[in-house]
Amino acid sequence: MRIGIDLGGTKIEVIALDHGGTTLLRRRVPTPAGDYPGTLNVVAELIAFVETELGQRGTVGIATPGAISASTGLIKNSNSTTLNGRPFDSDLAKRVGRPIRIENDANCFALSEAVDGAAKNADVTFGVILGTGVGGGLVIHKQLIAGRNHIAGEWGHNPLPWLESDELPYATCYCGRSGCIESFLSGAGLTRDYQGRTGINLSAQEIALAAESGDPFAVECVKVYRNRLARSLAALINVLDPDVVVLGGGLSNIATLYDELPSLVERYAFSDIISTQIVRAKHGDSSGVRGAAWLWPAV
Repeated sequence: MRIGIDLGGTKIEVIALDHGGTTLLRRRVPTPAGDYPGTLNVVAELIAFVETELGQRGTVGIATPGAISASTGLIKNSNSTTLNGRPFDSDLAKRVGRPIRIENDANCFALSEAVDGAAKNADVTFGVILGTGVGGGLVIHKQLIAGRNHIAGEWGHNPLPWLESDELPYATCYCGRSGCIESFLSGAGLTRDYQGRTGINLSAQEIALAAESGDPFAVECVKVYRNRLARSLAALINVLDPDVVVLGGGLSNIATLYDELPSLVERYAFSDIISTQIVRAKHGDSSGVRGAAWLWPAV
């Protein structure tokens, strides 16, 4: 049995999968805000609950918005800020009496979709998160590639390629640099674009709904967003040439985003034809927790 934990800033979710990936049990509880010992307790209790309910022991994988630093072995860049600078994997391992594997949630998303999701038949999969942030993960032959510095897939912190005149001056990204793909393709980027055209502050979800209702400004914003996404994916494809790109996150649910996207990518990528599939995630917001479970082989 594989146990996966999605450790977020507001909720902690657990899932148990059998050998074939069938869900055996799933539960979600609030995250103890700002409480590191409390978070450890909740996660350990969830694992114990699953194993008691199902009568068997499982491997444990954790998905978090952060990652383990290659230099310190401590959690970094997590929006569950109480985890940052902590040896969460070793602390939890002591509590539950077994090794723990932790990966960035975008990596877990990509792994889930590559193993039994929208890219299950692909050799090379790149998973994309389009939401509050812009993340990604790389999976080759169903093996997650984290990279030497544990930053494989961080395409959101490369500059937006083939800039157009109205995209200057650069927007500043939270990482401290300017012009990052994330600053254009995140939900905040779509909001900023709409506000710049109308003076009205709407969320990305509200802009998507407005576009569906025929709001010309929202329609134009989605069109521009799609073009920026195509340029960014084309640059990615030029480097990795994956079989499938899987889109996840809230913005991936904008249905019109997929209109003309392959032809736009082909316009920018360095090839006469581009046969890379660009698809929506099969498991939706369940992919993170499922991918955490897939970090280990079954027992």
